[in-house]
Amino acid sequence: MSDKAAIMGRLKKSVETWDKNLAESAAKEALAAGIAPGDAIENGLGKGMEVISQQFDDAKIYLPQVLAASVAMETALKVFEPSMTKGQTARKGTVVIATVLGDIHEIGKNVVAAMLKGGGYNVIDLGRDVAPEKFIEAAKEHKAGVVGASALMTTTVVVQKDIVDLLKEEKMKAKTIFGGAPANEEWVESIGGDMYCPSGAQAVEMVNTLMR
Repeated sequence: MSDKAAIMGRLKKSVETWDKNLAESAAKEALAAGIAPGDAIENGLGKGMEVISQQFDDAKIYLPQVLAASVAMETALKVFEPSMTKGQTARKGTVVIATVLGDIHEIGKNVVAAMLKGGGYNVIDLGRDVAPEKFIEAAKEHKAGVVGASALMTTTVVVQKDIVDLLKEEKMKAKTIFGGAPANEEWVESIGGDMYCPSGAQAVEMVNTLMR
């Protein structure tokens, strides 16, 4: 196994095993070995996050483990950040993401945010119980290419429509991606949204498509 493959394996493992120390040391090793941060994030850390996301989708692990994995990932990202000059290698664009107004469920949203960070996106996570106007303000302020909103209740899913309407009103070009238990493809289509995201594992691929 080449050094590069071994380092990539350690990066992946650090996320899978929620090991912050390993994440930090593997990230430093990657830099020392001349591995491009974008490569390390996508093919090392990101692969670990895919495993975590799949395990989460299969109910083999739960939110605390997902969050622990994203903390490990963040630790490695901090090591890479100084060498990732603004807008280069790993930063493919900005995504504003949050759980909608009236809804305090963050599990899915946290998984997606972590996956997108791992996929090389600058993620502005507004948290939970966020009003449509706040999504729009943040998208403007950070020049976001994609706005993502999660809704876990049938009573709050309608807020996703408000976000689409506001973006149109403001004549903004940002694309939208929506998820959550009551959402589905038909719903997203009916409100004029761009994409329905069924799981964290698919989020990066979908945002890649929207950003093209």
